[in-house]
Amino acid sequence: MKAVIQRVKHTSLTVDGELVSEIDSGLAVYLGIKTGDTKEQAELIAKKISAMRIFEDQAGKMNLSVKDVNGEILLISQFTLYADCSHGNRPGFTDAERPELANRLYLYVAEKLKEQGVPVKTGVFGADMKINQYNDGPVTIIYEI
Repeated sequence: MKAVIQRVKHTSLTVDGELVSEIDSGLAVYLGIKTGDTKEQAELIAKKISAMRIFEDQAGKMNLSVKDVNGEILLISQFTLYADCSHGNRPGFTDAERPELANRLYLYVAEKLKEQGVPVKTGVFGADMKINQYNDGPVTIIYEI
Protein backbone atom coordinates (compact mmCIF):
# COMPACT_ATOMS: atom_id res chain seq x y z
CA MET A 1 0.00 0.00 0.00
CA LYS A 2 1.39 3.35 -1.02
CA ALA A 3 0.25 6.88 -0.19
CA VAL A 4 1.29 10.20 -1.66
CA ILE A 5 0.38 12.69 1.06
CA GLN A 6 0.20 16.37 0.16
CA ARG A 7 -0.48 19.26 2.50
CA VAL A 8 -3.13 21.48 0.92
CA LYS A 9 -5.00 24.72 1.45
CA HIS A 10 -7.87 23.58 -0.77
CA THR A 11 -8.67 20.59 -2.97
CA SER A 12 -11.75 19.78 -5.01
CA LEU A 13 -12.62 16.71 -7.03
CA THR A 14 -15.09 16.51 -9.88
CA VAL A 15 -16.41 13.67 -12.03
CA ASP A 16 -18.14 14.45 -15.33
CA GLY A 17 -18.13 18.14 -14.42
CA GLU A 18 -19.96 17.58 -11.11
CA LEU A 19 -18.36 18.46 -7.77
CA VAL A 20 -18.00 15.25 -5.76
CA SER A 21 -15.74 16.23 -2.84
CA GLU A 22 -14.02 19.32 -1.54
CA ILE A 23 -11.84 20.15 1.45
CA ASP A 24 -10.18 23.25 2.76
CA SER A 25 -7.02 22.98 4.86
CA GLY A 26 -5.75 19.44 5.28
CA LEU A 27 -4.32 16.60 3.23
CA ALA A 28 -4.87 15.29 -0.25
CA VAL A 29 -3.95 11.62 -0.04
CA TYR A 30 -3.49 9.56 -3.19
CA LEU A 31 -3.74 5.89 -2.22
CA GLY A 32 -2.51 2.94 -4.26
CA ILE A 33 -3.41 -0.62 -3.31
CA LYS A 34 -0.95 -3.36 -4.29
CA THR A 35 -1.81 -6.99 -4.93
CA GLY A 36 -1.79 -8.79 -1.60
CA ASP A 37 -2.33 -5.72 0.61
CA THR A 38 -4.27 -6.42 3.81
CA LYS A 39 -6.66 -4.81 6.27
CA GLU A 40 -3.82 -4.73 8.80
CA GLN A 41 -1.78 -2.59 6.42
CA ALA A 42 -4.82 -0.37 5.86
CA GLU A 43 -5.14 0.16 9.62
CA LEU A 44 -1.44 1.01 9.94
CA ILE A 45 -1.43 3.46 7.04
CA ALA A 46 -4.52 5.22 8.43
CA LYS A 47 -2.84 5.60 11.84
CA LYS A 48 0.35 6.91 10.25
CA ILE A 49 -1.39 9.43 7.99
CA SER A 50 -3.62 10.80 10.75
CA ALA A 51 -0.67 11.23 13.14
CA MET A 52 1.96 12.45 10.65
CA ARG A 53 3.30 15.79 11.90
CA ILE A 54 3.64 17.82 8.71
CA PHE A 55 1.81 21.03 9.67
CA GLU A 56 3.69 23.96 11.16
CA ASP A 57 3.36 24.95 14.80
CA GLN A 58 3.69 28.55 16.08
CA ALA A 59 7.48 28.32 15.81
CA GLY A 60 7.28 27.34 12.14
CA LYS A 61 8.35 23.73 12.78
CA MET A 62 6.51 20.81 11.18
CA ASN A 63 5.20 19.53 14.47
CA LEU A 64 1.41 19.20 14.11
CA SER A 65 -0.80 16.51 12.59
CA VAL A 66 -3.91 16.94 10.48
CA LYS A 67 -5.91 16.22 13.64
CA ASP A 68 -4.03 18.92 15.58
CA VAL A 69 -4.94 21.58 13.00
CA ASN A 70 -8.55 20.39 12.62
CA GLY A 71 -7.86 19.59 8.98
CA GLU A 72 -9.64 17.26 6.61
CA ILE A 73 -8.46 14.51 4.28
CA LEU A 74 -9.49 14.01 0.68
CA LEU A 75 -8.67 10.34 -0.02
CA ILE A 76 -8.22 9.59 -3.72
CA SER A 77 -7.78 6.11 -5.16
CA GLN A 78 -4.77 5.97 -7.50
CA PHE A 79 -3.81 2.59 -8.95
CA THR A 80 -1.16 4.29 -11.11
CA LEU A 81 1.07 4.58 -8.03
CA TYR A 82 1.96 0.97 -8.79
CA ALA A 83 3.00 1.59 -12.38
CA ASP A 84 5.95 -0.48 -13.56
CA CYS A 85 8.04 1.63 -15.94
CA SER A 86 11.04 -0.68 -16.10
CA HIS A 87 10.31 -2.07 -19.58
CA GLY A 88 9.52 0.04 -22.61
CA ASN A 89 7.66 3.32 -22.53
CA ARG A 90 4.17 2.21 -21.56
CA PRO A 91 3.68 1.57 -17.84
CA GLY A 92 2.35 -1.79 -16.69
CA PHE A 93 -0.02 -2.12 -13.77
CA THR A 94 0.24 -5.80 -12.84
CA ASP A 95 1.26 -4.89 -9.26
CA ALA A 96 -1.99 -2.97 -8.67
CA GLU A 97 -4.73 -4.92 -6.88
CA ARG A 98 -7.83 -5.99 -8.82
CA PRO A 99 -10.48 -3.23 -8.69
CA GLU A 100 -13.07 -5.01 -6.52
CA LEU A 101 -10.51 -5.84 -3.81
CA ALA A 102 -8.74 -2.48 -4.09
CA ASN A 103 -12.02 -0.60 -3.66
CA ARG A 104 -12.81 -2.51 -0.47
CA LEU A 105 -9.41 -1.66 1.03
CA TYR A 106 -9.66 1.96 -0.15
CA LEU A 107 -13.00 2.34 1.65
CA TYR A 108 -11.58 0.54 4.68
CA VAL A 109 -8.71 3.06 4.87
CA ALA A 110 -11.29 5.89 4.72
CA GLU A 111 -13.22 4.27 7.57
CA LYS A 112 -10.08 3.83 9.67
CA LEU A 113 -9.04 7.46 9.09
CA LYS A 114 -12.46 8.57 10.34
CA GLU A 115 -12.00 6.37 13.42
CA GLN A 116 -8.76 8.30 14.07
CA GLY A 117 -10.89 11.45 14.38
CA VAL A 118 -10.20 13.02 10.99
CA PRO A 119 -13.00 14.17 8.68
CA VAL A 120 -12.55 12.25 5.41
CA LYS A 121 -14.00 12.80 1.97
CA THR A 122 -13.44 10.46 -0.94
CA GLY A 123 -13.28 10.41 -4.69
CA VAL A 124 -15.14 7.97 -6.91
CA PHE A 125 -13.24 4.72 -7.24
CA GLY A 126 -12.38 3.92 -10.85
CA ALA A 127 -13.84 7.18 -12.22
CA ASP A 128 -12.10 9.71 -14.43
CA MET A 129 -11.60 12.29 -11.67
CA LYS A 130 -10.48 15.86 -12.17
CA ILE A 131 -8.65 17.27 -9.17
CA ASN A 132 -8.00 20.93 -8.50
CA GLN A 133 -5.40 21.22 -5.76
CA TYR A 134 -3.81 24.21 -4.02
CA ASN A 135 -0.69 22.81 -2.33
CA ASP A 136 0.60 24.25 0.92
CA GLY A 137 4.38 24.46 1.18
CA PRO A 138 4.56 22.42 -0.95
CA VAL A 139 4.84 19.42 1.34
CA THR A 140 4.65 15.99 -0.30
CA ILE A 141 5.40 12.76 1.54
CA ILE A 142 5.46 9.30 -0.02
CA TYR A 143 4.75 6.51 2.44
CA GLU A 144 4.66 2.82 1.61
CA ILE A 145 3.83 -0.01 3.93
